[in-house]
Amino acid sequence: MRIVIQRVSEASVSIAGEVISKIGKGMLILLGIEDADNEEDVEWLCNKLTKLRIFSDENDAMNLDINQIEGAFLVVSQFTLHAMTKKGNRPSFIKAARPEKAIPLYETFLKRLATISGRPVQCGQFGAMMDVALINDGPVTIIMDTKDKV
Repeated sequence: MRIVIQRVSEASVSIAGEVISKIGKGMLILLGIEDADNEEDVEWLCNKLTKLRIFSDENDAMNLDINQIEGAFLVVSQFTLHAMTKKGNRPSFIKAARPEKAIPLYETFLKRLATISGRPVQCGQFGAMMDVALINDGPVTIIMDTKDKV
């Protein structure tokens, strides 16, 4: 699994001009699932996200986690995070998981993140054309991949 984390002051997802999910302070997480991913990857990422200290304390140092700032998560599925661009000019998405594998892992990710963190988890709509709006706080943007966890 590959994620892009953006520390946000606020973020929202709209479909056809209608806002379907919205958070204030917290993390916008773009989630890409590939064929090789499994529930161990879900567990590792959810534990890591819950403890990730990327929010500023009173000294403006990144020392606080999502619980300490009483933040929320907004998770958006994004298969394009697994784009391969080595050959040619058109990205290949061959490593991205097909919906029959990706949807159950995406849903597991949402449930586990809410359970482990104890924080609200909003989401986009899997496979939909979405407009994602955000105010990146910092800006702070972090990329994580479960293939790099060892």
